Amino acid sequence: MDNLTHTLVGLAAAKAGLERLSPMATTVCVLAANAPDVDIVAALGGKWFYLHNHRGITHSIIGTLALALFIPLSFYAIDQAIARIRKRDPSLKLRGLLIASLILSASHPLLDWANNYGVRPLLPWNGQWFYGDLVFIVDPWIWLIIGGAAFLVTSARKWQLATWTALALLLTALVMYLPLQNGGLLHPNIFRAIWICAIVGLFFLRTTNLAVKRRKTVVIGAFALVIIYFGGLAIAHRLALSQGRIMAERLSSENDEKLNRMAAMPTLADPLRWQCVVDTSRAVYRFFVSIPGGEMSELSRFEKPEGLAADAVAHAALNEHAQIFLDFARFPAARVDGNCLSGLLVQFADIRYTEPGTSRRGTFSLSVPVACDENAGEP
Repeated sequence: MDNLTHTLVGLAAAKAGLERLSPMATTVCVLAANAPDVDIVAALGGKWFYLHNHRGITHSIIGTLALALFIPLSFYAIDQAIARIRKRDPSLKLRGLLIASLILSASHPLLDWANNYGVRPLLPWNGQWFYGDLVFIVDPWIWLIIGGAAFLVTSARKWQLATWTALALLLTALVMYLPLQNGGLLHPNIFRAIWICAIVGLFFLRTTNLAVKRRKTVVIGAFALVIIYFGGLAIAHRLALSQGRIMAERLSSENDEKLNRMAAMPTLADPLRWQCVVDTSRAVYRFFVSIPGGEMSELSRFEKPEGLAADAVAHAALNEHAQIFLDFARFPAARVDGNCLSGLLVQFADIRYTEPGTSRRGTFSLSVPVACDENAGEP
């Protein structure tokens, strides 16, 4: 999930009661909720080094636990040192900070697992990816639910209200002007209207001061609503998988192919529309399915290279960057352009996010030139 979601979860959890465990508990909650994304420093090594290490060891069980202990211990050690210098009693409670940090650190890989990017919790011993496929990597409904609750209980002061207002304006601008269709949202204007109404409604609720009087109830209620939302997504995902499999079996049968695997993945802000990706013996398919009707739309088929083209792909797969890419790509597809005279270009793409031969999508696609031996007829 995005760091705004993690930050809102950390803040809301603190206001739900964890802030009472110790002074500075709120800060620890927010830091711990974001801590596994410290792997952003891997970007300094270039995009392929980052892809190889993102959602890696810091998102694993052992890495998350290490971060969960490091943060409160660091705060506690600094507080002890300051207390000695100023000759006063320490103010922080280690046990309370540890509890808050452990809970919020665990929330990060759990939320990241819930989307289709996945996590590798068994590192460093096993690099297998695990995917929840329940929620889009950016979910504005969670922003509204958790963020709305946090706003209602933490906007009493003028500077707090100004900060929340600026954030609301920024997010609203993104909602209004970004091409939401790229995330699979079929009716963006309907979503935009709901978003505006929700933002206005939250600011109206703030004027009543009811949330301030019952802030713990408000925040706990928001978390309960998110749990219910995830439960609904789990049911929708199961339906999408079932209906998608029926269509996948039909497609593979029509083309005399063997069905290997498939997945149903969420789309932006629409729990009733799912992207299905299917791998068969001869192709990779992508289509969208709407539930509960089971209507299929936007079908694309990416045929797997054969013969000389397959040899070129196998040769390109030995490339250092290609190995990193293929380790990450859940549904890789390849296209080979050119010939032995002009040279071959193997275009890899992860069908979850893009397709071969289109405009570049960061680390979700890769082009590898392959030399061709004209005499042997092989790359």
